[in-house]
Amino acid sequence: MPSPELPTTLADWLARCERLHPKEIDMTLARVRLVKERLGIEFTVPVIAVAGTNGKGSTCAMLEAIALQAGYRVGLYSKPHLVHFEERCRVNGRMIDGAALLPHFEAVERARGDVSLTYFEFTLLAIARLLAEAPLDLVILEVGMGGRLDAVNAFDADCAVITSIDIDHAEYLGPDRETIAIEKAGIMRPGKPVIVSDPMAPQSLTSEAQRVGAELWLLGRDFNIAGDKQQWSWAGRHKRFNAMAYPALRGANQLLNAAGVLAAFEALRDRLPISAQAVRNGFALVELPGRFQTIAGQPTLVLDVAHNPHAVATLAQNLDQMGFFPRTHAVFGIMADKDIAAILARMAPLVDHWHFTDLPMPRAARAQDLAAAYGRLGVKGPSGPEPVTLACHAQPLQALTAALEAADPTDRIVVFGSFHTVGGVLQDGVPRLTGKHSA
Repeated sequence: MPSPELPTTLADWLARCERLHPKEIDMTLARVRLVKERLGIEFTVPVIAVAGTNGKGSTCAMLEAIALQAGYRVGLYSKPHLVHFEERCRVNGRMIDGAALLPHFEAVERARGDVSLTYFEFTLLAIARLLAEAPLDLVILEVGMGGRLDAVNAFDADCAVITSIDIDHAEYLGPDRETIAIEKAGIMRPGKPVIVSDPMAPQSLTSEAQRVGAELWLLGRDFNIAGDKQQWSWAGRHKRFNAMAYPALRGANQLLNAAGVLAAFEALRDRLPISAQAVRNGFALVELPGRFQTIAGQPTLVLDVAHNPHAVATLAQNLDQMGFFPRTHAVFGIMADKDIAAILARMAPLVDHWHFTDLPMPRAARAQDLAAAYGRLGVKGPSGPEPVTLACHAQPLQALTAALEAADPTDRIVVFGSFHTVGGVLQDGVPRLTGKHSA
């Protein structure tokens, strides 16, 4: 039985974790490594760690889907979550039940002693302990910010995957791609494969791999992709997959993520062999909410957690390829430390009506500040008879409701920005939109 002074629900544990450390982000591995050793957490199955600026979640989801189709038992740690904390831990494709985490939170609390863990460190250790004790064949760990000092890097990966690299969290990671790549490269290990699915990998990644002694796999050198509008093919060092259907995850960059996934499985082929059928089924069945998630309705709804200029540029490209919609309504909320001007400038040519939203956390930009930032840009929206309109709202679901009231059935609504923005409109489930003029 848990001690009476300790929380007895997941919600209370999470509230406690938020109060433990004076900083939300305090980058060092010393604390988490110390408590990890006290807990004796060790993985005895292959571990794949996934880092990068964009594409981490999609890569993890595809790794999981293919491994499950190959018959393996899979544990996945990812963050942040959209609606429920339990989304951060999946076992065999299913979100873990919150009650199953309670003994692991208690174990971390008892092991930490006087060590002050951040929310992310504490919750990672609890989830890692659960995964280490579960009967699994593969563990997938999604790195949060950076890599070198992210809490996930306390665990050694048998294979590292580094997705696209761009400028984000510059105050912590550096001002340019070469510097940020060094932080991402921190998950490399001597003698272990590292898969880089960024087609324009920074030189610093190659240099770091050589310095560390990691086995570097580069897109365009060690594995390649080709295709047309109907199908695509992949070729690695020793294996090929031909005439494949495109992954179920939509978007311009998903093929790059898929290429990195297949390279990771080839690199681990002696321990985790997979069949062509598992690959095809995994790509066909993979799901990941909030990544260019398109929901048919009147109007059409698009959900995307793009929250930096690189991801938003991809979102804009994907929206361009959707076909014609008379008007686009955007629901947008984001953290104040992002490059808001660049994001707004990239989306402005596509958006007829903006619905800016507050978010329930101190780091978030206020809706009024987002509207003011748009005004300062002096950019033009889509050419048309109507002027671009701006509205401010207290929370994402309210903003979506207002956008729906203003939209015609043939329009589209794009909800993008922070995970809290997309999660805010998903809090009661996936919205099925029926416009004001629909029958």
